[in-house]
Amino acid sequence: MMKVADLYIRVSTDEQADKGYSQRSQEEMLRRYCQLHGISVGHVIYEDHSAKSFNRPGWQGMLNHFKKKSAERPHLILFTKWDRFSRNAADAYQMINLLRSYRIEPQAIEQPLDLTIPENKIMLAFYLAAPEVENDRRALNVFHGMRRAKKEGRWMATAPIGYKNKSHEDGRKYIGIDEPIAEILKWGFGEIATGKTSIDQVWKQARNKGLSCTRSNFAYLLRNPVYCGKIVIAEFKDEPLQIVQAQHQPIITEALFEDVQRVLDGRKRFKSLISLPSKLPLRGLLRCPKCDRMLTGSQSKGCRSYYSYYHCSSTCGIRFNADQLNQSFINELTKFRVKGKVLSLFRKVIEDTSQNKNIFNLNKKAQLTKQIEDRQARFRRAQDLLLLGDLDAEDYHEIKKETKVKIRELNEMRSLLSNPDEDIRQLANNREKLILDLSAVYQKANIAQKRKLIGALFPKNLAYSVVGFGDFEIESSIQLLYSFEVKLTDI
Repeated sequence: MMKVADLYIRVSTDEQADKGYSQRSQEEMLRRYCQLHGISVGHVIYEDHSAKSFNRPGWQGMLNHFKKKSAERPHLILFTKWDRFSRNAADAYQMINLLRSYRIEPQAIEQPLDLTIPENKIMLAFYLAAPEVENDRRALNVFHGMRRAKKEGRWMATAPIGYKNKSHEDGRKYIGIDEPIAEILKWGFGEIATGKTSIDQVWKQARNKGLSCTRSNFAYLLRNPVYCGKIVIAEFKDEPLQIVQAQHQPIITEALFEDVQRVLDGRKRFKSLISLPSKLPLRGLLRCPKCDRMLTGSQSKGCRSYYSYYHCSSTCGIRFNADQLNQSFINELTKFRVKGKVLSLFRKVIEDTSQNKNIFNLNKKAQLTKQIEDRQARFRRAQDLLLLGDLDAEDYHEIKKETKVKIRELNEMRSLLSNPDEDIRQLANNREKLILDLSAVYQKANIAQKRKLIGALFPKNLAYSVVGFGDFEIESSIQLLYSFEVKLTDI
């Protein structure tokens, strides 16, 4: 009775695309072996996964077939070398025992072993252990080399967001600051350090500024000391965890990084932007004219509707109608006048910022376009290999499918970038309107935006009485933009 063998061929997808002959070469060798030894070829299993474990789609599909259809089990499973079968000796022995329970014999045609002979188990152990030892030694050498480089303060991975991989003239690698992303991250760390804005809000605003990362990645980078010029070295054997000074330029200071960690750990408490009724935007920002406590606010039910009031939490009895007080505050905002020379400088800043963003988008699009062109060139090489007969049709279609998926993903990423032909002057005009009329901006804003605007204008809590707002201090940076003018109608 003629024996039947299934052929197992393992090779990576990159080898198929770049070389084209590796998979084909293995199959030709296995088929020639079967022909010379009078073995009938059953199924041919192709694999493009690592041999570190047997959790491979092709192999698992073959085992499932053996379980369901015992009548179709082959006598042999053939492969070229034992490292095609496995690079993990412990898993390999278990799999050999499983295959033998199915009455199937695994065999490497270039390293043949008769496993019924006890002495051959020594050679089997060598064939299985050698590739595993090679992998482990290579991995250990890489691990110690990277650990040594980290101790020297070098970043040994793909550059984190805000940095990019660069090379010195002598070929040594390092990470350099990637603008304007680094500036956005610096702003984000600063916002988190205040404790007044949640991570979600800062992340969304950072994305609007041009940052491209997920919410979880943003939360992770806030914990990464690489941004303040430090590198963490994990503990290993007798060596404890270490934090060393990095060679790269930091984006933020150590003090700012520590402030952010205290906020994230809950060790630093601030008054946060809490949810408030829309008619009480000034609650917690006003001082009582009698006892100097903070005025709170609430709603009272009248005969026909609810009425909002700001009132003191003590027994002094101070209470103000919310609608009247809110309108009085809006009237105060109308007194802010932009200084003459500020507008031209403001327009210049807006135009420069927009131009930098456009340049960044153009560079990013150029990078994505280059990746798309590389994928297309790789696909054309696969077409040439197919025409020359060095690549099977099945392998070609797999490469074609993978290339289409990757190009579609790159095109989607490119389409998310804003177009650089936006009218910068129109953008500057729109931004200019915002600073010219603070009262209009305030009235259109939501509750969180109103409180943020108040905090930016006034560093201290406001005082209010029956005659209106008293003297108040304006933020020093705001004084550079505005002069506080009193209208004739107010005199």
